Amino acid sequence: MYKKLFIPGPTHVRDEILLAQAAPMIGHRAKEYQDLQAEVTPKLQKLLYTNQRVYLYTSSSTGVMEGSVRQASTKRVLNTACGAFSRRWYDMTVRNGIPCDLLEVPLGQAITPELVDEALSKADYDAITVVMNETATGIMNPVKEIAALVRQKYPDVLLLVDAVSCMAGVKIEFDAWGLDVCLAGVQKCFALPPGLTVCAVSDRARERALKVPNRGYYFAYDQMDKRYDKHQTPATPAISLIQALNKQMDDILAEGLENRWARHLEMAEIVRAWARKYFAIYGDERYLSHTVTNVSNTRNISVSQLNDELGKRGAMISNGYGDLKDVCFRIAHMGDLQVSDIKWLLEQINDILGL
Repeated sequence: MYKKLFIPGPTHVRDEILLAQAAPMIGHRAKEYQDLQAEVTPKLQKLLYTNQRVYLYTSSSTGVMEGSVRQASTKRVLNTACGAFSRRWYDMTVRNGIPCDLLEVPLGQAITPELVDEALSKADYDAITVVMNETATGIMNPVKEIAALVRQKYPDVLLLVDAVSCMAGVKIEFDAWGLDVCLAGVQKCFALPPGLTVCAVSDRARERALKVPNRGYYFAYDQMDKRYDKHQTPATPAISLIQALNKQMDDILAEGLENRWARHLEMAEIVRAWARKYFAIYGDERYLSHTVTNVSNTRNISVSQLNDELGKRGAMISNGYGDLKDVCFRIAHMGDLQVSDIKWLLEQINDILGL
């Protein structure tokens, strides 16, 4: 049975977007592809409020995270972690032999500018990694405020942001905030099938990368730059996904960016109010995600049984992740889901649980 996905990715994909992938195949060195990339890139720049480069990588976000941290530092990296997905960047940094330290907070807490300031003051760092929206805990870190602190007090530190589960769902002002790398896979708030990552990179991050001898190849910015002005990618891109992305960006811009941010927040507030009434919200309520709510399982329900019943009605939510499995469950409200979808889902849960 077809299920509408209320999970933190992959998310529900509209039929129009699925059909956009069925456009005839074109050559990735042909003018038709150049025209496609030349058309979609300015739309992505508008989405991210940037005049700097936005790359399209045929990869999951994990690959671009690893590629970006390999190119970020000639000294030492500060990795910040507030859950399983933000900790992944630390694991990558270690595995790539890059000198680094970990600033980690307990699950449910946020990375704050004060914590970042204290940590950066302790060593000679030249890069920091931050997840904007920690999917495992439902916490959204204050990236704008962190960036302001870093730019003011540590101007030589590059700021790398994993916005995987919030880009295209919340406002990210890449240039005004002073970010250096901001990346996201398209299978979450973009509401596309998986397989493509959007990555904005600052000019100064591109310059830093040239000083890193072992920066890799596939994700290297200088490799991307060889084809960027020709509106191509160095390796074969996911052409069908980019065709769908172009269509989706038209729809996103037609909705209006401010309207899109407001819709995501409205859906979040509906789920939060429901969670407070019937369960509880996990984590620090000052830093709640706008795209996924982590609900404390205070009633000790069987999340798997709830999902089984929801599946019969055409929906799916997500269990807690890692140490929070069954302790919490997660309801995503991102992408092309509408307020009516969220209200319908909560009505189904109430009916199943007899709330």
